Order: sequence, then structure tokens, then C-alpha cells
Amino acid sequence: MDLGGNLGHLTYSTLVHPGDTWDEMWASLTRYVPAVKQRFAPDRRFGVSLRLSGKSAERLAANAAERARLQAFLDENNMYLFTVNAFPHGPFKGTRVKELVYEPDWRTDERASYTMQVADILAEVAPADVAPSIQSPPLGFKPRVTGPDVIDAYTRQVLKTVAHLVGLRERTGRTVTLALEPEPACFLEVTSEVIDYFGRHLYSPASVDALARQTGLSKPRAEEALRRHLGTVFDICHQAVEYENIAEALGSLKRAGVPVFKLQAAAAIRIPQVTQEVVKALEAYDDPVYLHQTVEMKDGKLSRFVDLQEAFAAFRSDPGPREWRIHFHVPVFLESLGALFKTTRPAIEEALRVHKADAVSTQVEIETYTWDVLPDELKTGDIVDYVVRELEWVRGELV
Repeated sequence: MDLGGNLGHLTYSTLVHPGDTWDEMWASLTRYVPAVKQRFAPDRRFGVSLRLSGKSAERLAANAAERARLQAFLDENNMYLFTVNAFPHGPFKGTRVKELVYEPDWRTDERASYTMQVADILAEVAPADVAPSIQSPPLGFKPRVTGPDVIDAYTRQVLKTVAHLVGLRERTGRTVTLALEPEPACFLEVTSEVIDYFGRHLYSPASVDALARQTGLSKPRAEEALRRHLGTVFDICHQAVEYENIAEALGSLKRAGVPVFKLQAAAAIRIPQVTQEVVKALEAYDDPVYLHQTVEMKDGKLSRFVDLQEAFAAFRSDPGPREWRIHFHVPVFLESLGALFKTTRPAIEEALRVHKADAVSTQVEIETYTWDVLPDELKTGDIVDYVVRELEWVRGELV
């Protein structure tokens, strides 16, 4: 929903619901989202963030009747689509995901083609008064970046996709944006890496020349197109796990001219003091589905672990004082998870203060997708209750 002023559109990510296929996503969309709207914004136009897997995008792109059904559903329920989560291409629920969530990565034709299909869907279904965004991975899993050839391949595929977005804008008048999302253990991980990659690669003179050749635009217009269509998702959870100063990180993106197409309100687990008791309790969170990248602060230095088991092993081999921040999305309205665990909610509060004072993005989205793998004591109530409580909390911080 449009929060008014320059605060932008607020919604929640339907990645929380079953949606690996279009039939699953349609069932989730029609079951849960109207219920959330009825409780959170009964008399307001409600914005939707739609999760589209590779299979869902293929089906929608090939089926005009299905797209018309989606449009009719949104219109009938006073809803509008303004962003798509096209990060996980494959299954995301009830099966091992881990590092496969980044595959196919941005060196592949498959990732580019999938993203173009999503762009075509958004250009048709999203309303004319928004510039819809596509949320996409941080190019690839960092251990798979074996040399400059991989980075060059990322850049080529992203530029090819931007050329498609340029053509789409010329044909339809719609501006669809591509937002790369930094994440721990990925090629784009910390904010400084985002700024460096955009500056040295995506916004470089070589990329301007390449886009000009692909689109027929002049070089000045090609540079404008790159900055118009290509930016980032700022997931507060991810950057808090990296111990970033949130206000400084957002300020550095602004100074570098890298747009934040979506500000994601999400919280991680924070362990101020790791102990044997804490490690034992954390085993309940060590699910076999998602990666739980962990960043450790010990003796003033950061150490990074791709998953919890690595962090557990490091602690057991060398016990001692340290802090852990763990990539596990937890309810944004909670400051603690029982007596032992805290959350990074203060980072969300800081980001929303910055946004309220000087708008960071036109889109604000809550992304807590791990409800189904939370420990049982945190899973009381209905998913609609959780989602509405999160939306109300974020709105309360902003208005």
C-alpha cells in the first residue's frame, strides 16, 4: 500500500507462502493475501510482492489467459503488483535449498531469460503509476567465483537483461527495474562490494558502450538507462549480519549513485555472547533447508562461516567470548527470542528512521520467509496473524 508522502509502497513478501509452482503460488495468493489486506488495509489499495519461480514465470509468460486471470484477481480485490521476487529460480519450500538458491547464477543464459520473462509479466500486469522491481540474487555464490572470467560473464548477462528492459520500455512505456540483492557468502556481500562492482563494471564506460551497441542508444542515453534500470535491494537483515552501520551503508549507496529499488525490512538472530548453552539451543535453528551464514565478531575481528555447523565447530575448537549474527529471518517485531537470543531489530529501526527522514526507496517490503522452520515455541497462531503484525509494526515505525 502507498504510505503517502515519499515513504513509498509497503507490502510483505509472498515468499513466505508455498509457491514453487504457479498452481501453488496462485493458491497462496488467493488464500492469504486477501485475508492480510482485509485486516491491514481493508479500505486501501494494497500492493503485492509476488514470488515467481522459473516454472511459474514460464507458465505465465506463455499463457495470456493466466495473466488476465491474475490481473482480474488483483483488480477485483483492490490490489496491485509492484515487485516480483525472482531470486529463487527453483524449489524453496520443504526441500534442501542451501547454496542451490543462487542457481542458475548470473553467468547463465537461463538466469537472464528467466528474469526477462518476469520483466515482461510485470510490464503487463503492474499498474502504470509504479516502476515495478525484480528482486534477483547477488550474481552468484562466492565460492564459485573462481576468476575474472566469472565476473565478466555476470556483467554480460546483466547487460543483456538491461537491454531487454530498455526495449520493453520503448515498446510499452513501462520502466521495469532489476535489483540485485547482496547476501552473506555471495559475490555481492557487503555494501562496499556492491558500490565497487557497479562502479567498475555495470556503470563503467565499457558497459555503457556495450549497452549502446545492443540497444542503438547514444552513449549518454545508454548510461542513463543503466542507472534507471539497474540497482539493488537493501536487505537490512543481510547487512546487519555483516555488522554494517546501516545509516552509513545507505548513505554510501546514495553518494555512489546506486539506487535502492527495494528496502527490505528483515531481522536476523544476534547472539551477543556465545556459550555452550547457546550453541546447544541454536541446534533447533540449524535446519537442513536454508543456508544460515554466520558472521562472528571475536577480538575485534570478523570471521565468516557459510553455515551454522562451521560456526559450531570453530567455537568448540576454541571456546571464548564472541558475538554471532546469523542469517535466519525472524519476526521483525521481536527484539529477542527467549532469554538467550537477541535479534537485529535495532538495524531495522535505524533504516526506517533514515527512510522516514530522507526516502531511501519507493518500495518497502517485509521478508520473513522462515516461519515454517522456526522452532515450535515461536510458531503459535496463524500465518496471517504474523504477517499483519509485521506490517503494523513497520507502518508504526514510519507513520
